[in-house]
Amino acid sequence: MAKLPPSVARLRVAVRDALADLPAGSLVLAACSGGPDSLALADTLAFCAPRRGLRAGLVTVDHGLQAGSSERAAEVAAWARTVGLDPAEAVAVEVGDTGGPEAAARTARYAALNDAARRHGASAILLGHTRDDQAETALLALARGGGPRGIAGMRPVRGVYRRPLLGTARSDTHAACAERGLKPWTDPHNTDPRFLRSALRPAMDVLVATLGDDVVANLAQTAALVGADTDYLDAVAREALEACRIGGEEKGDAGEAGAGESPTDANGLDAKRVAALAGPVRQRVLRAWVLEAGVDGAALNRRHLEAVDALAADWRGQGPTFLPGGIEIRRNGGRLTAAPGAPGWPDPGQH
Repeated sequence: MAKLPPSVARLRVAVRDALADLPAGSLVLAACSGGPDSLALADTLAFCAPRRGLRAGLVTVDHGLQAGSSERAAEVAAWARTVGLDPAEAVAVEVGDTGGPEAAARTARYAALNDAARRHGASAILLGHTRDDQAETALLALARGGGPRGIAGMRPVRGVYRRPLLGTARSDTHAACAERGLKPWTDPHNTDPRFLRSALRPAMDVLVATLGDDVVANLAQTAALVGADTDYLDAVAREALEACRIGGEEKGDAGEAGAGESPTDANGLDAKRVAALAGPVRQRVLRAWVLEAGVDGAALNRRHLEAVDALAADWRGQGPTFLPGGIEIRRNGGRLTAAPGAPGWPDPGQH
């Protein structure tokens, strides 16, 4: 028996481990663009799934952004059927313009994948992000001045999505395609400098040449370490948020009540309890709370959160803070309250 090529073996171990907790008979879908990473992943899933008593399928999303995209998507779905992936479907989406081209395409893609998971009753969707993608994500977050949540990068498991290859080098997926006789498609957007991640890749090559091959693995490891800490602090913050909520029996600080304020607000937070929290926990509590209140998370930034934090921890009688999504955050009667802003409210982040 011929020895299994190391790249193929590493992918099979990674995918096998990612499927280990799924009950027999579960359906797992591979999200596949036809590029080398996702094609190698889909091929590996086709091998691993039946050996673990699982069903395996594939979804490829046609964003319609390039000539011939529908034909390529149809070819990916047709290939999937030849290796036993069923269902195997190509889904066309309409990409909007909110947040720029990359974000808009991502939003449309995940909406299509979520819909496919619902329609087919899939237990998991596998994504082909590699260790190199994780390193790029962490580096981009650092360059943007992002906090721990950004540096933590992508998570191995989030909801229905699983990323088995976050510990696997991109070179392994390319080598596996060659070993398995797969013919991946090279997306020209991956080398288009108009897109930030594509523009970063030459810089990453310079970093590797300057600092050595370990820089990619080390950045990915940093993301994993920061991710573990972030998950822990998020769990602490979830408990703290519940402890800071105001119940019907609570009373606020004397002298802070505003005219017309209700004596109780079941959706509010006790400002003193929030202020007493350690900074990293307090900021997570406030972030979770404003998102719960309907704030647009995609537009929420550090400046917004600092203004909300000041209402709790640096209270000097300041007025309300206005957040994306039309939400007004106010402190009255010792409470932080969130409500839709009045007509004519200021632009977010201006107060």
